[in-house]
Amino acid sequence: MADSPRPRNYFIDMDGVLMRGAAPIPGAVDFIGRLMKREAKFLLLTNNSLYTPRDLRLRLQKSGLMVSTEAIYTSAMATAQFLSSQNPDGTAFVIGESGLTTALHEVGYTFTDTEPDYVVVGETTSYSFERIAQAIRLITAGARFVVTNPDVAGPSEAGIIPATGAVAALISSASGVKPYFVGKPNPLMMRSALNAIDAHSEESVMIGDNMDTDIIMGIESGLETVLVLSGVTRREDVERYSYEPNHIVGSVAEIAHMNPKPE
Repeated sequence: MADSPRPRNYFIDMDGVLMRGAAPIPGAVDFIGRLMKREAKFLLLTNNSLYTPRDLRLRLQKSGLMVSTEAIYTSAMATAQFLSSQNPDGTAFVIGESGLTTALHEVGYTFTDTEPDYVVVGETTSYSFERIAQAIRLITAGARFVVTNPDVAGPSEAGIIPATGAVAALISSASGVKPYFVGKPNPLMMRSALNAIDAHSEESVMIGDNMDTDIIMGIESGLETVLVLSGVTRREDVERYSYEPNHIVGSVAEIAHMNPKPE
């Protein structure tokens, strides 16, 4: 990349960009260190709604990535902010883990299985058939349907497992109601992230490994985009899309100086 003025703000996906499983991607520790050394604003964006920022900070620190809790923004947090803006201090029936329930509690939401304002679905390691059936009944009765993110599958040590989007599709099919997805690639999450660190899109860059979530969200939000090939996307995959990132690099190890605007 050209040796020229760099963006002021960096929005960075986690899995496939900084981490691969529990291990840091080569160059990721140095990359974050460089951003911190020059006091650049950055925010790690993840569709993972399982964990709180404190949980994710510990996971990152164990891998040598020394980031603060304030530098992590999850789809659960974006979902909580969205619900709070739509219906302050509302009620929800929630399928999810502590990352989602904590975020909702922090914006004043109360959990109930009796006439909730919303049914909110996020990632969980143990989907309950009974809770899924209950969610379907509540949505059919009039509760609004919101989902943290649209990802239909995710990796595990045993292989691919169904993720939030797959369960949302089941509930949607049975209830006849389409959900509203808050997380990537919804530009709403990007706008929430920009507000979180008081950043402007024209001075910012989105770094991700997924054309369907990270890159399209960055493009639609007016950010410079950088695709890294250390995650789910291969270079030849990019040709299949009707849009493309401003830059393609092997990993964050190759990111040093970036033009704030495409050449």
